[in-house]
Amino acid sequence: MPPRKFPKDLPKLPLSAFTPPNTGTQESFPLPPSPNSLHPTRVIDSNVVSKDANYTQWKKEAGQALASKIRGIVLSLPGAELENALKSNVATSQIISYSLSFSLEKPDPAIESLISSATAPTSLSTIFGGDAPGAVDGLRWALKFGRPVDIDIQATLSDSLLEGFEDLIAKASADLETVPPIVLANILPPPHDLDLPIVKLMNHPTYLAFQSQVAALSLIPQVYVKFLPPAWDAPTPQTPFPGSPIEAADTQQIKEWKRRIKMYLAPVVEAFGYQRILFGSSPSSSSKGPSNVADWYEIARESLAELGLEQDLIDAVFAGNAEKVYGKE
Repeated sequence: MPPRKFPKDLPKLPLSAFTPPNTGTQESFPLPPSPNSLHPTRVIDSNVVSKDANYTQWKKEAGQALASKIRGIVLSLPGAELENALKSNVATSQIISYSLSFSLEKPDPAIESLISSATAPTSLSTIFGGDAPGAVDGLRWALKFGRPVDIDIQATLSDSLLEGFEDLIAKASADLETVPPIVLANILPPPHDLDLPIVKLMNHPTYLAFQSQVAALSLIPQVYVKFLPPAWDAPTPQTPFPGSPIEAADTQQIKEWKRRIKMYLAPVVEAFGYQRILFGSSPSSSSKGPSNVADWYEIARESLAELGLEQDLIDAVFAGNAEKVYGKE
């Protein structure tokens, strides 16, 4: 694993988020900022998966409220659509990067020509499904381009597999003059069983393991984390349309999701700091539950706000960090 070169820039979570009030005094938990008062000033969506280069379905789901804030997206397209988009450079005013998918074990050499001939910014994405021969060479091949590399973790990270994953990054990046950002997906929040009562989650072995894993991964300075709709085998709860009565949505289900999300979000913010978390609206390809863009945006925004994060931190997660990682070339 590459050594840490700089001290960690710790997030500014309020102490009240982790310390109970003194029962012998009149002390009480300070109220968190109202989720309605904290909106990102702009949004860069780091994970848009679309069937067409105009991301038509995404626009439909985003609605006017979110669409008016969008300043950029990272777009994944099917093979033929992607090739056409890279050659024609059509409708790229909001696209800060096209994501090129590759096999970690055996990358397709044709991707090199796509990158070299592209008239638009590009990044790379792959899936980690466990230890595999050729993975070190495949990741090193991708890192050498100097472009951000997204890794969708579609394996349960046991202690041994986590060690192997850290070793994969260390060996793949060894002796490279510059290591580009490595952005992990499907761990914030991680796959989870919604049947597990939330009161048991805090001391559950899977949750304790999650805390240890994100702490370990955060020690690799090039690693970032995407904040995506969770792969919980259930649809993202529907949030009220702007201006509609709150009763229009299942508020109990929304609150339940936010409680679980915040339990995973807090240790990631503690470990990575707000500078290495990127908002994205499309779930992992392993997810079996559909997610509406606007619904996930609202739930993600409120979950962050209820942790007590301030405006500049919200702006970083929803736009600034993605601009830093995928920013236009």
